[in-house]
Amino acid sequence: MKRIFSVSVENRFGVLSKVSSLFARRGYNIESLTVGETHDPTISNMTIVSSGSPHDLEQIEKQLNKKLDVIKVRTFKEEDSVSRELILVKIKYTAANRSEIIEICQITKAEIVDTTDSNMILLLCDTPDHVDKFIDMLKKFSIIELSRTGTLAMKKCK
Repeated sequence: MKRIFSVSVENRFGVLSKVSSLFARRGYNIESLTVGETHDPTISNMTIVSSGSPHDLEQIEKQLNKKLDVIKVRTFKEEDSVSRELILVKIKYTAANRSEIIEICQITKAEIVDTTDSNMILLLCDTPDHVDKFIDMLKKFSIIELSRTGTLAMKKCK
């Protein structure tokens, strides 16, 4: 079972280390982690994706709530959230496959953000599943470098 934890924390040094060490000490895996300042510069938001048994996920939430630097913990399932990831992919291209890459970008709504005579950097912001599919589509080309953010998520509006 996968769960998304949206954790509001005090924006100061050491907080990320404390939260991530909580997962490590208890043997829980962090599948994805993003951290950024909110509209209030004294507060950061951590989006943590983890999986485990319902009991394990409940324990994670309880332990997060015990941390002094944690202001609020919200948990939700993937289907109850709007989630996005950002990916940058540098690929090698030729005149023969250039139009196919452009077509993939049009289909997936990816952008070409940089290009040379033989390389291009593609950007996509989409759901984690669509990012995975995008990577699969590009595997037949020569991927030079790939950089992917963790999941950002918010509970859906009701």
